[in-house]
Amino acid sequence: MPVNLPLPQAENLKPVAGVELGWAEAGIRKANRKDVLVVRVAEGSTVAGVFTRNRFCAAPVQVCREHLASGKGIRALVINTGNANAGTGHLGLANARATCDALAAKLHISTDQVLPFSTGVILEQLPVDRLVAVLPAAIANAKPDNWLAAAEAIMTTDTQPKAASRTVQIDGKTVTLSGISKGAGMIRPNMATMLGFIATDAAVAQPVLQALVSHAADHSFNSITIDGDTSTNDSFVLIASGKSGAAIDRAEGPAFEALREAVTSLAQELAQMIVRDGEGATKLMTIRVEGGKDVAECRQIAYAVAHSPLVKTAFYASDPNLGRILAAVGYAGVDDLDVDRVNLWLDDVWVARDGGRNPDYLEEDGQRVMKQAEITVRIALGRGNAEATVWTCDLSHDYVSINADYRS
Repeated sequence: MPVNLPLPQAENLKPVAGVELGWAEAGIRKANRKDVLVVRVAEGSTVAGVFTRNRFCAAPVQVCREHLASGKGIRALVINTGNANAGTGHLGLANARATCDALAAKLHISTDQVLPFSTGVILEQLPVDRLVAVLPAAIANAKPDNWLAAAEAIMTTDTQPKAASRTVQIDGKTVTLSGISKGAGMIRPNMATMLGFIATDAAVAQPVLQALVSHAADHSFNSITIDGDTSTNDSFVLIASGKSGAAIDRAEGPAFEALREAVTSLAQELAQMIVRDGEGATKLMTIRVEGGKDVAECRQIAYAVAHSPLVKTAFYASDPNLGRILAAVGYAGVDDLDVDRVNLWLDDVWVARDGGRNPDYLEEDGQRVMKQAEITVRIALGRGNAEATVWTCDLSHDYVSINADYRS
């Protein structure tokens, strides 16, 4: 079961003027489940995205980059689950483009105004005929208030849909934001996860929108990990329809800062939903590294701790074998780290002091914290003012079972 993650309720997900979402069942991998999503975007909207840095990036990622670079103005997104269309060569590219061609023809727009996304099994060709056949059904049921169904339509091994909304006041106007994400395994986004989509009815100039999506990704999806594996299909896209009347045309000032805070906050919520629903997860861990020389080394150490199978299994067992955390800090690759200045806390429990065990630390206090469903690991390096936070989960027996049986 997900860690402290309530099911989203349709009535709490706010429509975003200028954005309509419709789903269909194509049977791409399993019958009788939503597996195709079409998002229609109003003319005049701006769209920006960040994508995986995995060199084996999927065909749809390649096509998305091409179409965004064309500058034509994106009018639609099409997403399928069950098949990643990754590791599929020239035919995979042709299938991604054929999907765009088919949707563009039905919406009377140009092919390069469509962004394709896929998620699922790698190294298998996309059954493009099945996908294309249900596009009319997805278009027909497209509505502004379909956010919950949209979240369901992009799930793979997720145990539940992930969706949330926000409103913020900008220049006296109410600006709405809604978003969805998916992911539960093969999670260590590096862009950009997984898949994440946020829409707002603010009007945002294209360069500003790209700055917004990059900032939000770095502080959300790029700050989570489940298993350390960067997917071939990671994508995070931000849509701005402009229908609210609030306009942001420069990456500075109160209006920009208010929208950046709202987008980043929503992205963080969606990203943490992925960790809470990590495959086999029973605990959410916040790894906070502070007192570093720069953010890069703080993230480097945080990820070393978050990726350690020994650390993750200790948390699963509530076993306060906390020397494993110090070992991960030590091998993270910060060569000039002075370990005699390192301090470690679990929530309010001071475990390690100046590089060694805190004389006042009691193992039963560490175990008390580790039995919680949500735990903060705080590491102070004592060498500067930089800090970084990464969210991760524990590693359980179920993670192995889920991934061993994924294609069965």
